[in-house]
Formats: sequence, C-alpha cells, structure tokens
Amino acid sequence: MAELWFVGLGLGSDRDLSGRARELLERTPMILAEEYTSLLEPGSLDRLAASVGRPIRRLGREELESERSVLEALSQHPRVALLVIGDPFAATTHTALRVAAERAGHTWHYLPNASILTAAASFLGLMHYRFGRPVSIPFPAPGFAPTSFLDGIRENRGRQLHTLVLLDLRPSERAFLTAGEAIGILKERDVPRTALPPGAELAVVARIGTDAPAAWYGTPERLAGIDFGPPLHALVIPGGPLHEVEAAAVARFRPV
Repeated sequence: MAELWFVGLGLGSDRDLSGRARELLERTPMILAEEYTSLLEPGSLDRLAASVGRPIRRLGREELESERSVLEALSQHPRVALLVIGDPFAATTHTALRVAAERAGHTWHYLPNASILTAAASFLGLMHYRFGRPVSIPFPAPGFAPTSFLDGIRENRGRQLHTLVLLDLRPSERAFLTAGEAIGILKERDVPRTALPPGAELAVVARIGTDAPAAWYGTPERLAGIDFGPPLHALVIPGGPLHEVEAAAVARFRPV
C-alpha cells in the first residue's frame, strides 16, 4: 500500500514551505496540488516544481472531491504528496480524503503549516481561545441569499466568542468576495441587527501571510469606502467587549 502525505503550503508563497516538506517533495514520485480553497502568490507552484525537480499536477475541485484521482495516484505510486494552501486539514474535504485513503488500505502523514483560522487572530492580537466556530459568506446570486452564517455569529456572540468570517472565492475565475461586499451583505441580511448590533465594531484582515498584510478595525460605517486592496480578505466580529490587551492590540488598526 502507498503513503499519502498531506503537505501544508502556508498562506503566502512557495517560500513558506517547511524544510522538512521540501525534502519530502524531492523524493516523492507524484505530487498533486489543489488551489481552489485559497490563493498563493502567482508562480508559486511553478517555482516549487523547479526547485524540487518534480512536476506538480494541479487538481480541480471536482477531481479532489471525487477522491478518484488521488486514489488512482496511490495505486500507481508508493508515495503521493498532496499540497494544500494553508493547513491541510482546515478543510473538511481533505479529512474525507484521508478517511478514503485509510479505507483503501493506504497510510497517511501530515505536515502542518499556517492557517487563516489562527493567523487572523494572531495578526490582530485577539486571543485564540475567545473564538467560536468560523462561518463563511458565499457569493450572492439571484434567488440565493443564505443567512446561516448569521446564526453562527449570533451563537458565538451569545457566548461572548469572536467569529472569523471567511469569504467566498473562485480562484480559477479570479473571483473573490471582498470585505466591503461582505460587510454590505451582513448589514443587508441581518435585519434585526442581532449579529452585528448598532455600534458594534469588526475587523477586516487582508493578505495575511503575504509580504503585504493589513488590517482595519472599527464600525461598519467607519470602514465604509475604504479600499482594502487585493485579496484575500476576511472579517473578524468580536463577541463582546475586548480584553484590555486585545483592545490595545487592535487600536493600531483603527482608521486615522
């Protein structure tokens, strides 16, 4: 049976790959990569392929979710590496693939890396243990206006927990939901103003893990009209009053 290695790429570029992971790739006959869950600096996978001396096959979302392509690769090679932007098991799809590989008799290994699930809080200076479950805002579409993410924010707020709000993306189409659009969706769909009460503040983080990270903190009205720059963006909605250390940390991100 074969080995399936889940390798985290980190949040920025091929430069964020660990030395241990790079050594593994240099001796791995089949390297696969998925790019649909996040975004790396352009050219990262091509540079990585050149540096480790191995071709990297890109998998589309359907290929990965069907699990067939990865299982076929495992049937043909003693070792397969799957490169995942961020941390491999931040996405449920990859855990499902891990289970499928086990059921097929293969072994799996895990090389972690940075994830937006922790990096957003770290950059802002918010306490990790004060976060509840993250939520996602999808692209709006005619006849499609879900509000389930509001339930998650309200649930976290009821427990005085912060919420990381991930924003939809389609990297293959160069389409990314912006923080400004997400704030507009929040205000539009939160009619009773219970997920984001009047006067409540929130944070926008952008390009975390790259050479140009940025953040802003304030009320939606104060953040309106700000150009948050290129993707990727995310929001963080505090679950209540900030600890004094948190408040001091985010103060630097208030718009002047």
